Amino acid sequence: QVHLVESGGGSVQAGGSLRLSCTASGYTSYWAWFRLAPGKAREAVAGKDVRSGTTYYVDSVKGRFVISKDNTKTAAYLQMHSLSPEDTAMYYCAAGRGHFGNWDRASSYDSWGQGTQVTVSS
Repeated sequence: QVHLVESGGGSVQAGGSLRLSCTASGYTSYWAWFRLAPGKAREAVAGKDVRSGTTYYVDSVKGRFVISKDNTKTAAYLQMHSLSPEDTAMYYCAAGRGHFGNWDRASSYDSWGQGTQVTVSS
């Protein structure tokens, strides 16, 4: 496991952008961002396999969100554009090493951040 720290959440108006950051205490092979909104199930938003470079997105954010990794640091990012109130949630960074299972399953990751709140107003 590694220690993950997220930052970059905040409040924006619909149509705005935010960039979330996640810094790890060590190397990880794959990353993901999940979100949890009140009354809804946890949802995998984006994932990235560092070894293959493959990225994954849930359909609702395709074309609006981009997951990336800083190759000089143990850090990953989630750039979010065209935000809508439906994107309001607590966003969590997740990471892991070794075998990469299903990117959208929480059980595939062994390290989690504390979460950062994203609030989008209409």
